[in-house]
Amino acid sequence: MNGGLVLMRVNLCCSRDVLVTGLVSCLLLFGALGVQAQVPKQPNIIYIMVDDLGYGDVACYNSASRIPTPNIDRLAREGMLFTDAHSPSTVCTPTRYSLLTGRMAFRTGMRGVFTGAGGPCMIEKERLTLGGMFQAKGYVTALFGKWHVGMTFHDKAGKAINQNGLSAVKRIDYSRPIPDAPIHRGFDHFFGTVCCPTTDWLYAFIDGDRIPVPPTHIVDRGPLPKHPYSRDNRPGMIAPGFDLEEVDVTFMNKSIQFLKDHAKKSPEKPFFLLHSTQAVHLPSFPGAAFKGKTKSGPHGDFIFELDYLVGELMQALEKNGFAENTLVMFSSDNGPEVPTVINMRKTHKHDGARPWRGVKRDNWEGGHRVPFIARWPGKVKPGSRSSQTICLTDVMATCAEIVKAELPNDAAEDSFNFLPVLLGEQNEQSIREYTLHQTISLAMAIRKGPWKYLDHKGSGGSNYNRDGEWGLKQYALPEKAPAAPGQLYNLETDPGETDNLYFKRPEIVNELKAKLEEFKKSGRSAPRRR
Repeated sequence: MNGGLVLMRVNLCCSRDVLVTGLVSCLLLFGALGVQAQVPKQPNIIYIMVDDLGYGDVACYNSASRIPTPNIDRLAREGMLFTDAHSPSTVCTPTRYSLLTGRMAFRTGMRGVFTGAGGPCMIEKERLTLGGMFQAKGYVTALFGKWHVGMTFHDKAGKAINQNGLSAVKRIDYSRPIPDAPIHRGFDHFFGTVCCPTTDWLYAFIDGDRIPVPPTHIVDRGPLPKHPYSRDNRPGMIAPGFDLEEVDVTFMNKSIQFLKDHAKKSPEKPFFLLHSTQAVHLPSFPGAAFKGKTKSGPHGDFIFELDYLVGELMQALEKNGFAENTLVMFSSDNGPEVPTVINMRKTHKHDGARPWRGVKRDNWEGGHRVPFIARWPGKVKPGSRSSQTICLTDVMATCAEIVKAELPNDAAEDSFNFLPVLLGEQNEQSIREYTLHQTISLAMAIRKGPWKYLDHKGSGGSNYNRDGEWGLKQYALPEKAPAAPGQLYNLETDPGETDNLYFKRPEIVNELKAKLEEFKKSGRSAPRRR
């Protein structure tokens, strides 16, 4: 590149014809080097949404991790690592709704998660989404991977099914388009699955708003791997060619192809890419290239595969000239799964929830405190760390600030802007005063500074009365205030949430409970914008 610049300076002193020749030579040289001639003024943004990855599953968060994650660790070295980031829910469907809307999912009233043909889409047609916001600012938007916030399928009579389970999947008329797919909720491109790709009742890829290769038979689980992490694979309908062990490689290839195509067709336009993985949700089915690559069994291999695809996506950014103008965010939809944690602790001395109490579905920290890393060359200081409390709902307000989008009051009602933190402009003052947490049962919690109030007994999600080798009773802690209807912890002095201060600090309980009720009734926790 330096040679091209020197050539241009020399030719400035020559005749007009020679100058033109020199400029053409420069352009050819830039093209040969793979440099984009047109760079969008707005940054590109990639959000990598991982499934069931615990705070302790990644080496840069857990020095005792038994699983190598060099690419994720590199992302942290080149960007900012958040130590107090939270998923909006302790399970996937509500978390994904909240990421896409900036709104806590409990406000919809839905409990549980979607499976199979469950729907309709949780996101109302009129609601502004993350993708829709980017579209309005001229971005090309794409989603590859798991959707899991509901879709409407129809039967042969044209009647909406909107039910979970195998019988509902068997009724689908695959000749009919899906009216509430991602391409109807803010995404120009979508290729992926309606629910968990290797868990739920419908094993088939959706391209846009149709399933081009419909399922034809019940999945044969005989040839699939059998180990403690191979559970949670429902006997659903599967399409020909749908490889349960290679879905993440398929999604990775789709995202990489999108980047290649964008570089060729419209490099002057910014893009927003949401890459949504199956990894590392059970069943742990690492692809053929990753089996046995770690000393931590199939689930360790699966995490290693996840790390590999992160590296491949970063390499694709470099190859296509996007790396320097792209904000990459990486996080998980909730804490690690119950049988995963139990087995990994016993068999491989690896704790995906470390150092927190609780796992997926729990309102204790292990259920929703997640890895969050942001890399943005020239904007985010490499190797930086932040202890700011943030939630994945905050991605929407933060991105709105980046692209100068005005959010209306009926959008992103629980979203706070943490861009000043990313830019190193705000370290001491808290971005958010209060943070809400919800479980699969809609049990609620609220956090203010070090104080965390759980408006319920127990975990709010997982069953800690289940005994036996694979039950959580072995990890149950004694309740120091058994008569209390709720729980209050000071995370600064008691990060393990072992000492319930409900009766000792009633004034804080009352303050936080009142604030929780206020946020429920008002329909928002973020201030009104105008």
